[in-house]
Amino acid sequence: MIRIALVGDIGSGKTFISKLFGYPVFNADEVVSKIYTQDKNIFIKLRKKLPTFFSKFPIKKEELIKAIIKNDKNIKIISAIVHPVVKKHLNIFLKKNKKNIVILDIPLFLENKLNKKDDKIIFVQSKRDNILKKIKIRKNFNKLILKRLKKHQLPLYKKRKKSNYVIKNNFKKDLARKSVKNILRKILS
Repeated sequence: MIRIALVGDIGSGKTFISKLFGYPVFNADEVVSKIYTQDKNIFIKLRKKLPTFFSKFPIKKEELIKAIIKNDKNIKIISAIVHPVVKKHLNIFLKKNKKNIVILDIPLFLENKLNKKDDKIIFVQSKRDNILKKIKIRKNFNKLILKRLKKHQLPLYKKRKKSNYVIKNNFKKDLARKSVKNILRKILS
């Protein structure tokens, strides 16, 4: 199995790039969203640790935002509960796709030490202006949340340093597709 992981800044276009590979993608953000809306055990654990914020299942994004805004330490509490379940979903995905090339779109891939020795890590680089423009149009955008989430991530220069390849993403499909093709050719040769 060839594992290709995408790393980069929040809003740099990792998900956009992941879809261009044409191989199975593990999208951690989608898994987390499903966990919040479908996993009652996670709700129970969160309600037990943070009862002020989580009162009714399914968990709503607004509740998560309030918890994170109220106290930066709540990110660690939420992560400690949610990340082990995400890891289980990742392991199931990897078992299902063990003969394939897989794309790992996991925002905290390096931070959670999910990388293996032979992984091919691609740093998705985007201009700061493009990123801000893109994330400001997201539903529930909040500058404080963004700042707090970034605080829990490795600095971009470290992510880039740990990467085997760089894709400069200008959010134009043709150029991104060309970069993906070139990197895939290098990985497969």
